[in-house]
Formats: sequence, C-alpha cells, structure tokens
Amino acid sequence: MRAIKKINNNVAICVDGKNKELIAFGKGLGFPSMPYEITDLSLISMTFYRIDNRFYSLLQDVPENVFEVSALIVDKTRRTLNCNMNPNLIISLADHIHFAIIRLKKYKKLQMLFSYDVEQLYPNETELGRFAVKLIQEKLYVKLPESEITNIAMHFVNAEEETAYEENVQGGEELINAAVEQIEKFFSIQIDRDGFSYNRFVTHMRYYLKRVKEKKLFMDDNASMIRAMKAESPEIYECARQIEELIGNRLQESRVEDEILYLMIHINRITRNAEKTTE
Repeated sequence: MRAIKKINNNVAICVDGKNKELIAFGKGLGFPSMPYEITDLSLISMTFYRIDNRFYSLLQDVPENVFEVSALIVDKTRRTLNCNMNPNLIISLADHIHFAIIRLKKYKKLQMLFSYDVEQLYPNETELGRFAVKLIQEKLYVKLPESEITNIAMHFVNAEEETAYEENVQGGEELINAAVEQIEKFFSIQIDRDGFSYNRFVTHMRYYLKRVKEKKLFMDDNASMIRAMKAESPEIYECARQIEELIGNRLQESRVEDEILYLMIHINRITRNAEKTTE
C-alpha cells in the first residue's frame, strides 16, 4: 500500500495494490515524507474506501482526535447495523461532532431536546447515538447534551438510506433546487454546489421531505433554542421560515417549528463560505 497524501499525523490518503484510493488510519502514518510505501500493514488500524474527494479539504479542518473518535463510532455502527453505509459518514459525523462541541460552548444553557420520536422510529440508531456520546465524553472529555444522541442517530439513519436513495416525493429535487435558489436570492450569494455544506443541506432536505410525506416530523419543544438563534440571526430565521413555508405550500402540510431549527443550522453553515454576488 502506498501513502500519497498526509491528512494528519495518524491519517493518510493511500492507494492499495489495485490502485484504489482510500483513507487509512494508523499511528504515525502521516509522519514520513509523502509518497512512501507502507510495508508493515499492521500499522493500519482502519481503512475507508469510496470517500468523496471533494471532502478531503474538510478532513484538515477537523481536529485529529475528533476524527479518530468518529472513525471508532462508524466502525461500531457498521458492525452493529450490518448494512451498507454511505462511505462519507465518517466525514459528516466528524464534522458534526466538531460543530457540536463548538455549539456547546456558545449555547451551553440552551440545548435542543432529546427526541423520543426518533427513539421510537429508530431504536438501534438511537442506542448507537448513546454509545457515541459516551465515547466522546471518554475520549474527548466533552459531555455533550442528551439531544446529541438524537442528532447522531439521524446521521446513521441518513447514511443507511443514502445508499439506496430514490426520489419518493413528487417534485422533490425540484423543490430542493427551489430552496437553494431561495437562499441564494435572500442573501445575494452563490452557493458552491460541490461543497460539503451544500451536500449536507441537500441530504437534510431529502429526508426532511421524506419525513413530511410519511408524516414523521419531529415535534419536540426546542422553543428556547429557536428563540436564541432567532435573536442572534434574524435573517437566517426568516430565510428558514420562508423555505419551510414554500415546502408546506407545495406539499400541503402545516409547519413544524422544530424543523425550522434544523433548517436554520444548515442555512447558517451553507451561507458562511458562499460567494457574495453583485447585483
């Protein structure tokens, strides 16, 4: 196996004997000068194939210890659920954990609630979410709120369904495009369609629409968090409200406040690195 690019001291992009690219974990893999041959394969603890190379840059922004914990959680999830998982799960989960830790510091007294809806619908994924939160506390010394059990569980649910996603909402992709265009128009920005935040937003929207169709919307009382985020980012709230209204009108469904909260989080992230346009 040949290491071709360093991610950090213990993670490297490699090419195997069949010339297939992968992400390899192992203590000290990133230390030698690249490229080099890894002759002792026992140094490699975990490998992940088929990760979208558009997300490689994100790997460098996530702290090494967070990435390593994410890898342990994904490995446990794959073995427990015994099904195909989206190969990009390790990246999206590491990014989420990193963001959750930052958000914890900012909104320490205002946290989203654990969702009993999700626990009833996805008991196995919820139990894995509990495992993840406990492991994060043990390895990273950060006690995340109970709501992160729900958030992490939904990452697993989405990663399972993404592998066999079929459009099951009439005009779903058109509606997602309309939502993206609404964000661009509202903030006068150009969103990078190849970016990680855009892809996470699209994934969220697909399963938001799926939940709308199946009437499985979350209805937990996160009013205090919504008020705090609305006060801090009124424009983000207004844009999320307009998108939720657009979806409600198209699909003839009433609005759910908690869904606006999740939309706000994604809109905030997708707009941060977007390119401003000139009118």
